Amino acid sequence: MADFNPCQSCGACCAHFRVSFYWAEAESLGLPEALTEAINPWMSCMKGTGQRAGVRCVALAGEIGREVGCTIYPQRPSPCHELQPGEERCLRARAAHGLPALSGKMSLT
Repeated sequence: MADFNPCQSCGACCAHFRVSFYWAEAESLGLPEALTEAINPWMSCMKGTGQRAGVRCVALAGEIGREVGCTIYPQRPSPCHELQPGEERCLRARAAHGLPALSGKMSLT
C-alpha cells in the first residue's frame, strides 16, 4: 500500500503562493514556455501564480481540498520540492482555503 500523501487531497499551496524560481531552472527542467511567465529578467514563475487574485498554478489539476495532482510532477520547480506538508507555509495556505491543519510536519521524499 502506498504512503498517504496529504498533498493529493489538498492543493492549497499550489493555489495560494507564487511559485517563483531562477529563469534557467525552467529550461533545465524542460518546462514548456507556455507554463511559465517572466517576473523580471532573472526570475520566472509558474503561470497562474504571478497574480494575487485568483492564484492557481496552471499545472494543478483537480479540486482543491478534494483531489488534486500536479501535471508536471517530475519536472516541478524547486519551490515545489521545498514546501513540505505540515510546515508553516502549508498551514497558512490550508487555512486560507478553509482546510483543517495537518497534524505535525511530514516529509515527502
